[in-house]
Amino acid sequence: MLLTALLAFVPVLTVAQEHAVPAGQEHAAAGEHHDQSITAMLKGMAWPLANFVVFVGILYYLGNKPLKDYLANRSTTIRKDLVEAAELKSTATAQLAAIESRLQALPGEVNALKARGADEIKAEEQRIAAAAAAERERLLEQTRKEIELQVRLAKKQILEHAADLSVQLATERIKKEVTTDDQARLVDRYLDQVKKS
Repeated sequence: MLLTALLAFVPVLTVAQEHAVPAGQEHAAAGEHHDQSITAMLKGMAWPLANFVVFVGILYYLGNKPLKDYLANRSTTIRKDLVEAAELKSTATAQLAAIESRLQALPGEVNALKARGADEIKAEEQRIAAAAAAERERLLEQTRKEIELQVRLAKKQILEHAADLSVQLATERIKKEVTTDDQARLVDRYLDQVKKS
């Protein structure tokens, strides 16, 4: 069909060549053939114009439905793309708003973190001070107990040393003051006591 439509334009070219005026005679024949050339040109244009109308009609008949389908599908696709683009835009706008709200809340969060950090540092300092005070008290108590133990041991050693010195002094004194007669008398008294018992 396309071939027949193209063949319809061939007579237009031949008619145009028949009515062409040679270049040298153009001015001379202009007055005489002016009326004839317009009429001939109109007659020559009738068939090509009719062929063109038939060609356009065939194109319309053959291409109308596919073109309508294509345009309908394209319209549906464009609408679908527009809806998706609108959804993407609304999602992006919501995400942007969320990010902006987070950015606006960020200084407050930083200040809250600083305040909480300062509170935690104070609490930790108090806990460390309390632990240090408790450790100091424990060490002082342990030192007091060790000192008391050392004092008791020293007292005991002093008493033992004093007793040893007392016994030693008494022994030396007895040795100096007790004579052999006193010793004999003490032995006799001890023996009398043993016999009585």
